[in-house]
Amino acid sequence: MREFGYQRVFDVPGAVALGADPEARYLGGGTNLVDLMKASVERPALLIDVRELPLDRIESTDDGGLHIGATVTNSDLAAHPEVRRRYPALAQAVLAGASGQLRNMATVGGNLLQRTRCAYFTDPARPCNKRNPGSGCAAVKGEHRNHAILGATEHCVAVHPSDMSVALAAFDARVTYETATGPGELPLTEFYLPVGDTPHLETALPPGALITGITLPPAPVAATSRYRKVRERASYAFAIGSVAAALDVQEGAVREVRLAFGAVASRPWRARAAERALTGAPATAEAFAAAADAELAAAKALPHNGYKVTLIRNLVVAVLTELTEEAAR
Repeated sequence: MREFGYQRVFDVPGAVALGADPEARYLGGGTNLVDLMKASVERPALLIDVRELPLDRIESTDDGGLHIGATVTNSDLAAHPEVRRRYPALAQAVLAGASGQLRNMATVGGNLLQRTRCAYFTDPARPCNKRNPGSGCAAVKGEHRNHAILGATEHCVAVHPSDMSVALAAFDARVTYETATGPGELPLTEFYLPVGDTPHLETALPPGALITGITLPPAPVAATSRYRKVRERASYAFAIGSVAAALDVQEGAVREVRLAFGAVASRPWRARAAERALTGAPATAEAFAAAADAELAAAKALPHNGYKVTLIRNLVVAVLTELTEEAAR
């Protein structure tokens, strides 16, 4: 591991000033960054410990939404009564991720900045365009059973690992940040960049920007929501497919629906084609399947991950059917 400096900060301007160094990295819980440092994938010259910043609160906004500070831990986010009441799929998604010990350490800001990765990313002996741009993507012709079916290119087929971000994408979350020139904000659906031919560039954050929080707009439909994750073992595993869904059914028809998929692309995948197909349609399993098919028509599976198309389709039908039956009780 490369030798590095360490600086704890107590105010946002001080953190941003230190973050102007291109070789510096902000440190929250360290549950991803420290592992990558051990593997010599990340080699920062300075770690800026942001855990003492005054960004650890969850507060209602004036318009009826929620603002979640960047240093809120994943455990505190999942346990917050307003999150559980207004955005239950978000609480479920957080609880589906990692282990209790990791959730106690991991922060909301750090969760957003998890590196999109696969086993080749952390293996310096193998080519990886995310780790070494221009070296190639070993997964395309290698082990790719858990890799992307949407939005990928020949330059990278890794999937984004965050469960939390899938639910946030479904609820139109916005990421707030601070830079040396002032504050900024990005919709979560624009926060993560498409793979293109530069998969090493993962977010649209300006250089040196510090994430200060996440804003969730008011969304009455989110109160009837669910997150469903499929993984290869019962706990402490990344998803092989997941769905965040919210549904409002009136007189047997879909009045509003939110859908986002996880573990299918390099970023949380907002299923807008499926949403358009379902809005106004009958709330039936057949309509749910047709909507999923409309979204998955763009899927481009690799030789060993085509099962994900069927998996996501079945998840969409199952989760939306459950929400429909729940609303009818």
